[in-house]
Amino acid sequence: MSNNQSDWPEPIIRVQSLSQTCTDSIPERYIKPSTDRASSTTSFSSFDHANIPIIDLANLNGPDPDASSSILKQISDACRDWGFFQVVNHGVSPDLMDKARETWRRFFHMPMEAKQQYANSPKTYEGYGSRLGVEKGAILDWSDYYYLHYLPCSLKDHNKWPSLPFGCREVFDEYGRELVKLCGRLMKILSINLGLEEEILQSAFGGEDIGACLRVNFYPKCPKPELTLGLSSHSDPGGMTMLLPDDQVRGLQVRKGDDWITVNPARHAFIVNIGDQIQVLSNAIYKSVEHRVIVNSDKERVSLAFFYNPKSDIPIEPVKELVTPDKPALYPAMTFDEYRLFIRMRGPRGKSQVESMKSPR
Repeated sequence: MSNNQSDWPEPIIRVQSLSQTCTDSIPERYIKPSTDRASSTTSFSSFDHANIPIIDLANLNGPDPDASSSILKQISDACRDWGFFQVVNHGVSPDLMDKARETWRRFFHMPMEAKQQYANSPKTYEGYGSRLGVEKGAILDWSDYYYLHYLPCSLKDHNKWPSLPFGCREVFDEYGRELVKLCGRLMKILSINLGLEEEILQSAFGGEDIGACLRVNFYPKCPKPELTLGLSSHSDPGGMTMLLPDDQVRGLQVRKGDDWITVNPARHAFIVNIGDQIQVLSNAIYKSVEHRVIVNSDKERVSLAFFYNPKSDIPIEPVKELVTPDKPALYPAMTFDEYRLFIRMRGPRGKSQVESMKSPR
């Protein structure tokens, strides 16, 4: 896969390598405009009162209907008010969560020549990468990543998954299976909370025939964290994202009004967020929300983002039950493939991508 390097508009530099050689400065390519830097915007620290909602799913299917309806309401409020929430007691084994994250951490600490075998290209993005957009001369983010397809099975290619550390493919397979199940449960809840039959959103995604992929983010230490970002502000283009954050180092910031809130992850929680496709399907009752990642001068950070997406060639448009004379359809039909291409050419740009799709009225 190493010949993929020539497909990028300029030579790829691994941020992990820069982290090891830059001691008191960073290359200009990684310095963000002052308006985009974390230090120039109001931000609550993780020690302040603000945090995205933490929702305990333990009694969701229990015998107490009041407990179940309380959980549904908490999720409904979080989707409408935040676009983000954390779930605990979600049914995925804490051991598996830890094993998945630490196995990926070990991958990023392997020798560079072992990782370079999996270097990706802008044609598929699958594999080991260090940039998202393909615009020449773009200001880059301070992160490396590994991207792989999990569903549909026709795209799942174990040869593009790392073979080391030992046993990692089996760990990633089991992790993907559990996350697909959890996402399916949450999709039913989102449907019910929108006043729809529980299967409506899942059916709009393609039923069982959906897409899922994993992006593992590696944020190396940075000598000048106040000048850059690990991941620029964006909303997720897909359906729903399940983030397994680093349990030692905070970094995710979520926009709430004019503020950026640094998320304080609950132990063994997943951070769930609404993507652009669910914003479209819900006719903007649920909105995807801008988020970004800050970096750290003392510690590296690893997180796993699992994207649960519609089948790539199904037109996605507002669900007909949510379109009324008072609230006409806000978005034209567009397949996820078409939307992804639109995003990929431009790279992360806040909420401007999905907002620019709105039908003129």
